[in-house]
Amino acid sequence: MLAAQTSMEFRLLLRNAEQVGLTLLIPLLLLVFFNLPLLYSLPSPRRIDFVVPSIIALAVMSAAFTGLAIGTGFERKYAVLKRLGATALPRSVLLLGKTLSVLLLEIVQIAVIALLGLALAWHPHGDPLLVLVLVVLGTLAFGGLGLLLAGTLRAEVTLAAANLIWLVLLFAGGIAIPLSKYPNGLADVLQYLPSAALSDGLHQVLLDGHGLPGRDTLTLSVWAAVALPAAARWFRWE
Repeated sequence: MLAAQTSMEFRLLLRNAEQVGLTLLIPLLLLVFFNLPLLYSLPSPRRIDFVVPSIIALAVMSAAFTGLAIGTGFERKYAVLKRLGATALPRSVLLLGKTLSVLLLEIVQIAVIALLGLALAWHPHGDPLLVLVLVVLGTLAFGGLGLLLAGTLRAEVTLAAANLIWLVLLFAGGIAIPLSKYPNGLADVLQYLPSAALSDGLHQVLLDGHGLPGRDTLTLSVWAAVALPAAARWFRWE
């Protein structure tokens, strides 16, 4: 049932050509922009090596949180999910199927980002399997949070809240601004945000060539373990 639901959700996702196009295009534009010489505040002596992991984290957060929350919220509003609620499909399978379909799209995103990064002289380090582990955990965490919003709030409120939270996580979560730029006490708190854990973990693997970062992996696991069950518990079909 989960495989069938994931396959259907992925096909529906691909039919939305405009959304898929923006999902693929925006991270690429940001990858080029953040690699411009005028951005001297980035910490790496080779700017592209710092930028690519940040853009991968941004792509995961955008697709699994903002995109999934807004799309599902309006599906609820227009009673698309109401009919599914009358079937034998459990809420948990619906939500996990949506999350896994986004993960499939993210794999395509990351491949395109990596190719452009290599064209811009990116030199990745570390094990790609560790990157996959972090991306999967990040997708589950962000997907759970996005579905929790979409399943409990009105679509218009979800739209506003998802975009506002996305901005907060972007600037306070170590993606657009490194946590080292914040005061120590504040940085110690912000490092436990899911965006900070994903971004820092990807930087440790791809930039520094480290193994799987324990704190970041645990942080993402906790967010996923809390957010997904909460979304399944309180998600409303209509």
